[in-house]
Amino acid sequence: MVKITFPDGSVREYEQGVNGLQIAESISPALARDVVSCGVNGETVELNRPINEDSTIALYKWDDEEGKHAFWHTSAHLLAEALQELYPGIQFGFGPAIENGFFYDVLLPDGAMIKESDFTTIEKKMTELAQKKEPVVRHEVSKADALKEFAAAGQTYKCEHIEQDLEDGTITTYTQGNFTDLCRGPHILNTGLIKAIKITSVAGAFWRGDASREQMQRIYGISFPKKKMLDEYLVMLEEAKKRDHRKIGKEMELFMFSDRVGKGLPIWLPKGTELRLRLQDMLRKIQRQYGYQEVITPHIGSKNLYVTSGHYAHYGKDSFQPIHTPEEDEEYMLKPMNCPHHCEVFAWKPRSYRDLPLRIAEFGTVYRYEKSGELHGLTRVRSFTQDDAHIFCRPDQVKGEFLRVMDIIQTVFRVFDFKNFEAQISLRDPKDTEKYIGSDEVWEESETAIKEACAEKGLNARVELGEAAFYGPKLDFMVKDALGRRWQLGTIQVDYNLPQRFHLEYTAEDNTKQTPVMIHRAPFGSLERFTAVLIEHTAGHFPLWLTPDQVAILPISEKFNDYAAEVCKYFDSVGVRAQVDDRNEKIGRKIRDNELKRVPYMVIVGEKEAAEGLVSMRKQGGGEQATMTKEEFAQRVLDEVAAMTSGI
Repeated sequence: MVKITFPDGSVREYEQGVNGLQIAESISPALARDVVSCGVNGETVELNRPINEDSTIALYKWDDEEGKHAFWHTSAHLLAEALQELYPGIQFGFGPAIENGFFYDVLLPDGAMIKESDFTTIEKKMTELAQKKEPVVRHEVSKADALKEFAAAGQTYKCEHIEQDLEDGTITTYTQGNFTDLCRGPHILNTGLIKAIKITSVAGAFWRGDASREQMQRIYGISFPKKKMLDEYLVMLEEAKKRDHRKIGKEMELFMFSDRVGKGLPIWLPKGTELRLRLQDMLRKIQRQYGYQEVITPHIGSKNLYVTSGHYAHYGKDSFQPIHTPEEDEEYMLKPMNCPHHCEVFAWKPRSYRDLPLRIAEFGTVYRYEKSGELHGLTRVRSFTQDDAHIFCRPDQVKGEFLRVMDIIQTVFRVFDFKNFEAQISLRDPKDTEKYIGSDEVWEESETAIKEACAEKGLNARVELGEAAFYGPKLDFMVKDALGRRWQLGTIQVDYNLPQRFHLEYTAEDNTKQTPVMIHRAPFGSLERFTAVLIEHTAGHFPLWLTPDQVAILPISEKFNDYAAEVCKYFDSVGVRAQVDDRNEKIGRKIRDNELKRVPYMVIVGEKEAAEGLVSMRKQGGGEQATMTKEEFAQRVLDEVAAMTSGI
């Protein structure tokens, strides 16, 4: 018999060799119908995988992240199986599950290409195969047998993957119908669970991400266990297109890109710059309350700085290459991280335990060479500004600093109405502690501090073993936007590595020299990514305090342009942001255009308004309308802003 421990701590005994499906059946038939995969000792596996020793178990349904991953992983194999039938001679690269669906990298023979017009045919073939309810069968194979099998199938890329990346004794394949793939799993038990399929897009992708290698096609898709779910997803997808931050950013004149300037290098236009500066001012105001000191560091640094920090070894390939100066052997790099500079700020003078915690903040612009195919608006760029801060503290101060940073992040989320968010505590793998630096005592202390901080805040954080950075545990915040999409924004990370590498020290109370703990934190993540998420969350309808133009003043005709300018001047004098639309256009056209620009308020001025010192107010979206004095309207706007920002 084996003892199976459930997530609630309860224990049941089963015969050795029992599997997840049988365990679900022993609990209830309904659970057995809904479960799609299971976690055994923290590893997600198929429901028919035998359990031969005492284990912990979690049963995953479709709604669970692990359940979706297994479902979409099998769907990726189903896509490949369909493509194999439709395009004889096709070559396969990699085909994983992703956050929303799956993809497969493929190369068709003789230069043929899959086009959008082919999507329906692929979907039909996938549906036909799914309806056969083909079992997904796992096999352990030797390296020699794997090479022989995939060479016989003519799969060049699979053979390269086996030869270069896989070790004998670790290789598994999964077979469904006539299709076999190299894979570690996990998968659902059979393809019959896949009821609704949509191929969403096709893009170019270099083999292994190497631009010097062959360009393959990456076929994206998504699948569901019910057609209703797909229908709801497609509606959400259409809404997402309307909310695309690239489209709205152009309509609102917030930012731009220029091929002459360079790919992935955003230029903030005047209105976007105003918005960005207000974001910075908001966080500055909050940070001052928590004792942060702001610094400004250069956009470049000596290559040796990043060699010392370890960033060159770990991220050198993803950075812009070193800049060679006229001086022999002198090399600089565009700054990929702010942390090494902040370590130097700490080190520039002797520090005492009385100086700690030292909280150093910077809106620091960094540069990373993202591949051109991965660039996407403001969410994936080569130049971005982090709302970065680094806290240098004693080990016994870690928990308190975590609590303070969590307060800041939750204030930011509250201001922007991000009500739906999750937190994840990432800890080291207790079975493989050698890949982490720092003593067991220090790790235990810091991990306990994070857990206790979350408990004190009533934050129900998910714990993930093995997801910690090599230098310390971390806490990440994932926000769900108005469409239910997840975005990682705020992060807090504990770091024992950099202080050691830079030989940072402070004089302790007993006069000994000690190494501080370093905490990295960024509530926004980056101003670019945060702005993109905020645009898509609000569909461009920013909070009144943040939006670039709070009021558009629309004169009915040119005769009232002077009065409109007078009103605008008054608004400016009392702190209401306004602009005059004095184009020679009909008032209906002006209203439509300013609706498109998401201006929260429009005030219309004509003969009556000019004669009596009034404005006719119209709220965004054709809602409330009223006539009042310009003073009354300005006060209304100021009161509304004050109410919104009272918690900052």
